[in-house]
Amino acid sequence: QVRLVESGGGLVQAGGSLNLSCAPSGSISLIKTMGWYRQAPGKQRELVASISDVAVTNYADSVRGRFTISRNNARRTVTLQMTRLKPEYTAVYYCNSVTFSNSMNWGQGTQVTVSS
Repeated sequence: QVRLVESGGGLVQAGGSLNLSCAPSGSISLIKTMGWYRQAPGKQRELVASISDVAVTNYADSVRGRFTISRNNARRTVTLQMTRLKPEYTAVYYCNSVTFSNSMNWGQGTQVTVSS
């Protein structure tokens, strides 16, 4: 079992920056991919960015060039650096992990609010 604890988030003005971090615990050696999803009110949860165990990254088109996902392989923490934020990025952001056996786990979510 993998447990994910998120930190960061909060309120920021449009054009500003914010960092999110996710620290896994438990069976972390089983984790293949980690990523961030977000869910805005009334909308479906969507992938923001992900990074594999060999540092292959994937970004949603809406954030490519603005967000950077990185991974500390020693501690398996994942950081999402968010720059040039837009009001439409306001959502609850969730950390996600997928193991080599395709078992998925979620963090509790952290609120990101971008004011215009």
